[in-house]
Amino acid sequence: MTVSSGGGLEESSFVDPPKCARKAEHRTGLTQCLLEKQRTPVSQENVVSSLLDMGFSDVHVNELLSIQPGTHPQQMLDIISELVLLGLNPEPVYVALKKSPQLLKLPVMQMKKRSSYLRKLGLGEGKLKRALYCCPDLFTMRQRDIDVIVRVLKEKCLFTVKQVTEILHRCPHVLREDPGELEYKFQYAYFRMGIKHVDIVKTDFLQYSMTKTKQRHVFLERLGRYQTPDKKGQTQVPNPLLKDILRVSEAEFLARTAVSSAEEFEVFKKLLAREEEESEGCMADEEEEEEEGREEEQEL
Repeated sequence: MTVSSGGGLEESSFVDPPKCARKAEHRTGLTQCLLEKQRTPVSQENVVSSLLDMGFSDVHVNELLSIQPGTHPQQMLDIISELVLLGLNPEPVYVALKKSPQLLKLPVMQMKKRSSYLRKLGLGEGKLKRALYCCPDLFTMRQRDIDVIVRVLKEKCLFTVKQVTEILHRCPHVLREDPGELEYKFQYAYFRMGIKHVDIVKTDFLQYSMTKTKQRHVFLERLGRYQTPDKKGQTQVPNPLLKDILRVSEAEFLARTAVSSAEEFEVFKKLLAREEEESEGCMADEEEEEEEGREEEQEL
Protein backbone atom coordinates (compact mmCIF):
# COMPACT_ATOMS: atom_id res chain seq x y z
CA MET A 1 0.00 0.00 0.00
CA THR A 2 1.07 3.62 -0.64
CA VAL A 3 -0.28 6.97 0.54
CA SER A 4 -2.05 8.97 -2.21
CA SER A 5 -1.89 12.72 -2.57
CA GLY A 6 -5.35 12.84 -1.01
CA GLY A 7 -4.17 11.02 2.09
CA GLY A 8 -5.96 7.72 1.29
CA LEU A 9 -4.45 4.27 0.74
CA GLU A 10 -3.78 2.96 -2.76
CA GLU A 11 -2.45 -0.44 -3.89
CA SER A 12 1.19 -0.28 -4.86
CA SER A 13 2.00 -1.43 -8.39
CA PHE A 14 4.87 -3.56 -7.00
CA VAL A 15 4.90 -5.84 -3.97
CA ASP A 16 8.28 -7.17 -2.81
CA PRO A 17 8.02 -11.00 -2.82
CA PRO A 18 8.87 -12.97 0.33
CA LYS A 19 12.50 -14.04 0.69
CA CYS A 20 11.70 -17.74 0.22
CA ALA A 21 9.78 -16.96 -2.97
CA ARG A 22 12.72 -14.96 -4.35
CA LYS A 23 15.04 -17.87 -3.53
CA ALA A 24 12.74 -20.34 -5.31
CA GLU A 25 12.52 -18.03 -8.33
CA HIS A 26 16.32 -17.76 -8.41
CA ARG A 27 16.66 -21.55 -8.27
CA THR A 28 14.09 -21.99 -11.02
CA GLY A 29 15.86 -19.37 -13.12
CA LEU A 30 19.22 -21.08 -12.60
CA THR A 31 17.74 -24.46 -13.59
CA GLN A 32 16.20 -22.99 -16.74
CA CYS A 33 19.48 -21.26 -17.57
CA LEU A 34 21.45 -24.49 -17.17
CA LEU A 35 19.01 -26.45 -19.31
CA GLU A 36 19.30 -23.85 -22.06
CA LYS A 37 23.10 -23.91 -21.87
CA GLN A 38 23.06 -27.71 -22.17
CA ARG A 39 21.04 -27.46 -25.38
CA THR A 40 23.22 -24.76 -26.97
CA PRO A 41 26.67 -25.72 -28.38
CA VAL A 42 29.36 -23.64 -26.68
CA SER A 43 32.99 -22.63 -27.12
CA GLN A 44 35.59 -22.61 -24.33
CA GLU A 45 35.02 -18.87 -23.88
CA ASN A 46 31.33 -19.51 -23.37
CA VAL A 47 32.13 -22.28 -20.87
CA VAL A 48 34.18 -19.82 -18.82
CA SER A 49 31.33 -17.32 -18.87
CA SER A 50 28.77 -20.01 -17.96
CA LEU A 51 30.84 -21.34 -15.05
CA LEU A 52 31.26 -17.84 -13.66
CA ASP A 53 27.48 -17.36 -13.96
CA MET A 54 26.98 -20.56 -11.94
CA GLY A 55 29.05 -19.12 -9.11
CA PHE A 56 32.48 -20.67 -9.73
CA SER A 57 35.44 -18.42 -8.93
CA ASP A 58 38.13 -17.53 -11.47
CA VAL A 59 40.52 -19.91 -9.69
CA HIS A 60 37.96 -22.74 -9.85
CA VAL A 61 37.32 -22.14 -13.55
CA ASN A 62 41.03 -22.22 -14.43
CA GLU A 63 41.51 -25.40 -12.39
CA LEU A 64 38.48 -27.09 -13.95
CA LEU A 65 39.71 -26.32 -17.47
CA SER A 66 43.05 -27.97 -16.70
CA ILE A 67 41.75 -31.11 -14.92
CA GLN A 68 41.17 -33.06 -18.13
CA PRO A 69 42.96 -31.35 -21.03
CA GLY A 70 41.24 -32.08 -24.32
CA THR A 71 37.76 -32.41 -22.83
CA HIS A 72 35.24 -30.89 -25.24
CA PRO A 73 33.78 -27.63 -23.84
CA GLN A 74 30.21 -28.86 -24.36
CA GLN A 75 31.00 -32.12 -22.53
CA MET A 76 32.49 -30.26 -19.57
CA LEU A 77 29.55 -27.87 -19.32
CA ASP A 78 27.00 -30.70 -19.55
CA ILE A 79 28.64 -32.73 -16.76
CA ILE A 80 29.07 -29.75 -14.44
CA SER A 81 25.51 -28.60 -15.15
CA GLU A 82 24.15 -32.04 -14.16
CA LEU A 83 25.97 -31.85 -10.83
CA VAL A 84 24.65 -28.34 -10.18
CA LEU A 85 21.12 -29.43 -11.13
CA LEU A 86 21.40 -32.12 -8.44
CA GLY A 87 21.62 -29.32 -5.89
CA LEU A 88 25.40 -29.12 -5.44
CA ASN A 89 27.09 -25.77 -4.93
CA PRO A 90 30.23 -24.84 -6.92
CA GLU A 91 32.70 -25.77 -4.16
CA PRO A 92 31.64 -29.46 -3.74
CA VAL A 93 31.38 -29.81 -7.55
CA TYR A 94 34.95 -28.52 -7.87
CA VAL A 95 36.21 -30.86 -5.10
CA ALA A 96 34.46 -33.88 -6.64
CA LEU A 97 35.95 -33.24 -10.08
CA LYS A 98 39.42 -32.70 -8.61
CA LYS A 99 39.15 -36.02 -6.74
CA SER A 100 37.59 -37.90 -9.64
CA PRO A 101 38.49 -36.18 -12.96
CA GLN A 102 37.21 -39.20 -14.90
CA LEU A 103 33.72 -37.82 -14.25
CA LEU A 104 34.36 -35.39 -17.10
CA LYS A 105 34.78 -38.33 -19.50
CA LEU A 106 31.40 -39.86 -18.70
CA PRO A 107 28.81 -39.98 -21.48
CA VAL A 108 26.27 -37.27 -20.69
CA MET A 109 23.37 -39.72 -20.96
CA GLN A 110 25.01 -42.00 -18.36
CA MET A 111 25.43 -39.00 -16.08
CA LYS A 112 21.75 -38.09 -16.49
CA LYS A 113 20.63 -41.67 -15.76
CA ARG A 114 22.83 -41.89 -12.66
CA SER A 115 21.56 -38.50 -11.47
CA SER A 116 17.98 -39.74 -11.83
CA TYR A 117 18.86 -42.97 -9.99
CA LEU A 118 20.48 -41.09 -7.10
CA ARG A 119 17.40 -38.89 -6.77
CA LYS A 120 15.26 -42.03 -6.48
CA LEU A 121 17.52 -43.19 -3.64
CA GLY A 122 16.88 -39.86 -1.92
CA LEU A 123 20.34 -38.42 -2.61
CA GLY A 124 19.25 -35.13 -4.08
CA GLU A 125 19.92 -31.58 -2.96
CA GLY A 126 22.12 -31.33 0.17
CA LYS A 127 22.39 -35.07 0.88
CA LEU A 128 24.54 -35.66 -2.19
CA LYS A 129 27.26 -33.25 -1.06
CA ARG A 130 28.71 -35.50 1.66
CA ALA A 131 28.16 -38.68 -0.34
CA LEU A 132 30.04 -37.33 -3.35
CA TYR A 133 32.81 -35.88 -1.18
CA CYS A 134 33.43 -39.23 0.56
CA CYS A 135 32.76 -41.39 -2.49
CA PRO A 136 33.57 -39.40 -5.67
CA ASP A 137 33.24 -42.53 -7.82
CA LEU A 138 29.51 -42.55 -7.04
CA PHE A 139 28.85 -41.72 -10.70
CA THR A 140 31.40 -44.13 -12.17
CA MET A 141 30.55 -47.24 -10.13
CA ARG A 142 28.53 -49.95 -11.84
CA GLN A 143 24.86 -49.50 -10.99
CA ARG A 144 24.52 -53.22 -10.25
CA ASP A 145 27.12 -52.83 -7.45
CA ILE A 146 25.10 -50.00 -5.89
CA ASP A 147 21.90 -52.04 -6.31
CA VAL A 148 23.46 -54.99 -4.45
CA ILE A 149 24.42 -52.83 -1.46
CA VAL A 150 20.99 -51.17 -1.35
CA ARG A 151 19.34 -54.60 -1.52
CA VAL A 152 21.48 -55.89 1.38
CA LEU A 153 20.51 -52.89 3.51
CA LYS A 154 16.80 -53.29 2.70
CA GLU A 155 16.32 -57.05 2.49
CA LYS A 156 19.08 -58.56 4.65
CA CYS A 157 19.40 -55.86 7.31
CA LEU A 158 15.74 -54.76 7.12
CA PHE A 159 16.39 -51.01 7.18
CA THR A 160 13.49 -48.83 6.01
CA VAL A 161 13.75 -46.87 2.75
CA LYS A 162 14.25 -43.67 4.76
CA GLN A 163 17.00 -45.30 6.85
CA VAL A 164 18.79 -46.56 3.73
CA THR A 165 18.81 -43.01 2.33
CA GLU A 166 20.22 -41.73 5.62
CA ILE A 167 22.94 -44.42 5.65
CA LEU A 168 24.01 -43.59 2.08
CA HIS A 169 24.10 -39.92 3.06
CA ARG A 170 25.99 -40.35 6.34
CA CYS A 171 28.15 -43.39 5.49
CA PRO A 172 28.60 -43.43 1.69
CA HIS A 173 31.67 -45.67 2.09
CA VAL A 174 29.27 -48.62 2.52
CA LEU A 175 28.86 -48.55 -1.27
CA ARG A 176 32.44 -49.81 -1.58
CA GLU A 177 32.04 -52.63 0.93
CA ASP A 178 31.73 -56.31 0.19
CA PRO A 179 28.00 -57.15 0.51
CA GLY A 180 28.68 -60.16 2.75
CA GLU A 181 30.95 -58.16 5.06
CA LEU A 182 28.39 -55.36 5.27
CA GLU A 183 25.69 -57.83 6.30
CA TYR A 184 28.03 -59.35 8.91
CA LYS A 185 28.80 -55.89 10.30
CA PHE A 186 25.08 -55.25 10.76
CA GLN A 187 24.53 -58.65 12.39
CA TYR A 188 27.41 -58.01 14.80
CA ALA A 189 25.91 -54.67 15.81
CA TYR A 190 22.37 -56.03 16.15
CA PHE A 191 22.93 -59.43 17.76
CA ARG A 192 26.29 -59.18 19.55
CA MET A 193 26.13 -55.58 20.71
CA GLY A 194 22.35 -55.23 20.95
CA ILE A 195 22.16 -52.04 18.88
CA LYS A 196 18.81 -51.24 17.27
CA HIS A 197 18.34 -50.13 13.66
CA VAL A 198 17.70 -46.50 14.53
CA ASP A 199 20.90 -46.30 16.61
CA ILE A 200 22.99 -48.00 13.92
CA VAL A 201 21.91 -45.21 11.58
CA LYS A 202 22.16 -42.36 14.09
CA THR A 203 25.67 -43.29 15.29
CA ASP A 204 27.11 -43.93 11.79
CA PHE A 205 28.07 -47.41 13.03
CA LEU A 206 28.52 -48.84 9.52
CA GLN A 207 31.36 -46.46 8.69
CA TYR A 208 33.73 -48.04 11.22
CA SER A 209 35.92 -51.01 10.35
CA MET A 210 34.97 -54.40 11.76
CA THR A 211 38.45 -54.79 13.24
CA LYS A 212 38.24 -51.57 15.26
CA THR A 213 34.67 -52.29 16.38
CA LYS A 214 35.39 -55.83 17.51
CA GLN A 215 38.64 -54.93 19.30
CA ARG A 216 37.04 -52.20 21.38
CA HIS A 217 33.76 -54.01 22.01
CA VAL A 218 35.29 -57.34 23.10
CA PHE A 219 37.90 -55.53 25.20
CA LEU A 220 35.13 -53.76 27.11
CA GLU A 221 33.24 -57.05 27.47
CA ARG A 222 36.19 -58.79 29.06
CA LEU A 223 36.74 -55.86 31.38
CA GLY A 224 33.10 -56.21 32.47
CA ARG A 225 32.21 -52.79 31.08
CA TYR A 226 29.85 -53.93 28.29
CA GLN A 227 27.08 -56.52 28.15
CA THR A 228 24.84 -57.69 25.33
CA PRO A 229 21.31 -56.58 26.30
CA ASP A 230 18.80 -59.35 27.03
CA LYS A 231 15.50 -59.78 25.16
CA LYS A 232 14.03 -56.90 27.15
CA GLY A 233 16.97 -54.67 26.21
CA GLN A 234 18.34 -54.65 29.76
CA THR A 235 21.88 -55.14 31.09
CA GLN A 236 23.35 -55.59 34.56
CA VAL A 237 25.94 -52.89 33.89
CA PRO A 238 25.35 -49.55 32.12
CA ASN A 239 26.87 -49.86 28.65
CA PRO A 240 28.91 -46.87 27.46
CA LEU A 241 27.53 -44.81 24.59
CA LEU A 242 28.61 -45.89 21.11
CA LYS A 243 30.20 -42.51 20.46
CA ASP A 244 32.47 -43.09 23.47
CA ILE A 245 33.50 -46.46 22.04
CA LEU A 246 34.00 -45.74 18.35
CA ARG A 247 34.00 -42.00 17.71
CA VAL A 248 36.97 -41.20 19.96
CA SER A 249 40.70 -41.69 19.58
CA GLU A 250 42.30 -44.81 21.02
CA ALA A 251 43.91 -42.76 23.80
CA GLU A 252 40.56 -41.26 24.81
CA PHE A 253 38.83 -44.64 24.55
CA LEU A 254 41.36 -46.18 26.94
CA ALA A 255 41.40 -43.26 29.38
CA ARG A 256 37.67 -42.53 29.64
CA THR A 257 35.73 -45.56 28.42
CA ALA A 258 37.84 -48.64 29.12
CA VAL A 259 39.86 -47.08 31.96
CA SER A 260 42.81 -49.25 30.99
CA SER A 261 46.37 -48.92 29.74
CA ALA A 262 47.68 -48.89 26.19
CA GLU A 263 49.96 -51.83 27.02
CA GLU A 264 47.05 -53.96 28.19
CA PHE A 265 45.06 -53.12 25.05
CA GLU A 266 47.98 -54.03 22.77
CA VAL A 267 48.37 -57.42 24.46
CA PHE A 268 44.61 -57.99 24.13
CA LYS A 269 44.59 -57.13 20.39
CA LYS A 270 47.31 -59.72 19.71
CA LEU A 271 45.43 -62.30 21.77
CA LEU A 272 42.16 -61.58 19.93
CA ALA A 273 43.86 -61.87 16.53
CA ARG A 274 45.28 -65.26 17.55
CA GLU A 275 41.87 -66.44 18.78
CA GLU A 276 40.24 -65.47 15.48
CA GLU A 277 42.93 -67.26 13.45
CA GLU A 278 42.37 -70.42 15.48
CA SER A 279 38.59 -70.07 15.12
CA GLU A 280 38.87 -69.67 11.34
CA GLY A 281 41.17 -72.71 11.22
CA CYS A 282 38.63 -74.82 13.14
CA MET A 283 35.83 -73.71 10.83
CA ALA A 284 37.90 -74.63 7.78
CA ASP A 285 38.61 -78.09 9.26
CA GLU A 286 34.91 -78.64 9.98
CA GLU A 287 33.94 -77.64 6.43
CA GLU A 288 36.58 -80.01 5.05
CA GLU A 289 35.26 -82.88 7.19
CA GLU A 290 31.68 -82.17 6.07
CA GLU A 291 32.78 -82.16 2.43
CA GLU A 292 34.58 -85.49 2.88
CA GLY A 293 31.47 -86.92 4.57
CA ARG A 294 29.28 -85.87 1.63
CA GLU A 295 31.71 -87.43 -0.84
CA GLU A 296 31.69 -90.72 1.10
CA GLU A 297 27.87 -90.76 1.12
CA GLN A 298 27.81 -90.24 -2.64
CA GLU A 299 30.23 -93.13 -3.15
CA LEU A 300 27.97 -95.42 -1.11
